[in-house]
Amino acid sequence: MQEAEKKTDSGIEIKKVYTCNDLPTNLNETLLPGEFPYTRGVQSDMYRGKLWTMRQYAGFSTAEESNKRYHFLLSQGVMGLSVAFDLPTQIGYDADHSLAEGEVGKVGVSICSIEDMEILFKDIPLDKISTSMTINSTGFILLALYIVLAKKRGIDLKQLAGTIQNDILKEYAARGTYIYPPKQSMRIITDIFEYCGQHLPKWNSISISGYHIREAGSTAVQEVAFTLSNGKAYVKAAIEKGLDINVFGKRLSFFFNAHNNLFEEVAKFRAARKMWATIMKDLGATDEKALMLRFHTQTGGATLTAQQPLNNISRVTIQTIAAVLGGTQSLHTNGFDEALGLPTQEAASIALRTQQIVANESGISDTADPLAGSYFIESLTNELEQKALALINQIDEMGGAVSAIENGFMQNKIAESAYAYQKAIESKEKIIVGVNQFESTYTTNIPVFQIDESIRIQQIEKLKAIKSIRDNTKVANCLEAVKAAAASTENIMPSVIDAIENYCTLGEIADVLRGIYGEYQA
Repeated sequence: MQEAEKKTDSGIEIKKVYTCNDLPTNLNETLLPGEFPYTRGVQSDMYRGKLWTMRQYAGFSTAEESNKRYHFLLSQGVMGLSVAFDLPTQIGYDADHSLAEGEVGKVGVSICSIEDMEILFKDIPLDKISTSMTINSTGFILLALYIVLAKKRGIDLKQLAGTIQNDILKEYAARGTYIYPPKQSMRIITDIFEYCGQHLPKWNSISISGYHIREAGSTAVQEVAFTLSNGKAYVKAAIEKGLDINVFGKRLSFFFNAHNNLFEEVAKFRAARKMWATIMKDLGATDEKALMLRFHTQTGGATLTAQQPLNNISRVTIQTIAAVLGGTQSLHTNGFDEALGLPTQEAASIALRTQQIVANESGISDTADPLAGSYFIESLTNELEQKALALINQIDEMGGAVSAIENGFMQNKIAESAYAYQKAIESKEKIIVGVNQFESTYTTNIPVFQIDESIRIQQIEKLKAIKSIRDNTKVANCLEAVKAAAASTENIMPSVIDAIENYCTLGEIADVLRGIYGEYQA
């Protein structure tokens, strides 16, 4: 009987055995971690010098409830916070807006004003921890809120460390939480680059995200190609604004997914580093830190199953190992119950312990790039790179990422891959344990985290209270200043920061820009 062909999830054929003849001809066997093009890692000693930052993505309900979870996670050994915002916050609506109904506090924390931000980070030392905020179309407002909070506490902005995702292109391609048209959104992003370069030297002004591209159904090859193409678009826009690639290039970070195909995922991370270093060099970067692809990883939410949810602990462990073997700089591990709802405190704790066990008990972190030289890994890294480069070249021929998104190229490719993957599951060509094979009639009694509908009422009451005591003449003047900055070439960040300091709300600021830029219709 003929043996079935084996392929990675990207369709790369896997041979029965690999030998030295499969090594790429351009492989430099003496290449070391910390050396261009950083295939083997961005640090010479990687985790021997410092472990990756262990984060847990959390945010739900009110700022008060999220603050309690943050303190719990910090007490358990989390080294950095990752904030999830609810949908109204992500798309620029206060909790009292009619379109916010039914969504306040559901998939993240509701933030409407500086008061919410003060509560969210109560008793958390902003100058001692790093904060990552998963926010895009309203990223400039959330950054302004964080800055104002630090200023109110007397913290030097130069001490603030963290990241705003701020990657709007992937929203058009894969996720959908955009507000303004692409060109206007790109202008806001370059304003953030400029402001952070001048005032927040430790802050990553963007996290160019492949995570959501993968969650939407892309392959590993597409995740790399589309993410790096988006990255090129941001870099070119910043250069056109007159910014120095060697300055802003150091503050670019990336955000990737980790799935279950262990070796393909490791190869993906290695190839992405090499490709980005070459792209940045070609665009004119000379500072080695501007050439380095530094990235955060989150384990794959789309890989989690509602069937037999405890199996997800094994999946997350495999994905954690892939991220660490691939050289991630920070990592979030998903809770086993996230296919059912928001993670419970127990699930979040197990997810963090997974990272801590891999770090301290597995030995994986003892040496840099432990899979280097593997015939299979080196061959797979090279093949993944070549396939991703072919896609990037196609996008370049269209005029770059913005044009490819406007033409629907990325969206169509992702949809095709998602369809093919689902077909493979339904035909059992792709086995998902507990879903299409090894099913069980046994039901586990997993508690589901529920969000109370009264959250919206609480948030509306807070908004009413703020609006009743603030100086509304100052508010009107501040919003006019935001409008004037948005309509000119002036950097928008100072006027937004001033508006936040005078208690303008997130929705009010977002609406001013809606009036100037309009809303994007796909």
